[in-house]
Amino acid sequence: GYGRACALGAAAAAPASRAIVYLDGDGADRGDLIDRIAGPVLAGSHDLVLASRTLGRRAPGSMLWHQVLAGRLAGLGIGLRYGVRYTDMCAFRAIDRAALRALDLRELTYGWNIEMQMQAARAGLRIREVPMPYRRRLGGSSKVAGSLGGTLRAATRIGATYLRVAAGPARGA
Repeated sequence: GYGRACALGAAAAAPASRAIVYLDGDGADRGDLIDRIAGPVLAGSHDLVLASRTLGRRAPGSMLWHQVLAGRLAGLGIGLRYGVRYTDMCAFRAIDRAALRALDLRELTYGWNIEMQMQAARAGLRIREVPMPYRRRLGGSSKVAGSLGGTLRAATRIGATYLRVAAGPARGA
């Protein structure tokens, strides 16, 4: 699953890597702007930096309405639980390697991103969202947003992950 691929990627990164960066490989995320995501982590000012597609300029058709709504609802729920508000669950993100290891993420499917954001908020990590431009994917169709079935499967996993993590202790507990 998605989370398993993310975990394996982090494990395969060079041992000296200080920041682990994730982005979708469909061309929608702007890899040429990676310094906006990784820079604050490498500088030591932030532990987790997330791209926000909803705060940045989106190409027409790059996100469907339910993707925007899901990010806003997740951000609202995390804000109510942990006091950290997010606007998006974008895959484009950078995290300090030691911080990632300390989060001990367990979700191996589509809930990986929300688990990371929730655990980071609960742990009191230094978090920043960066407005980032977002393009239409360059090829293929999304396994998540490309079909009703994919959307429902991802929504179910994301929701279940939210409930599992939220059932744990609140921030600073």
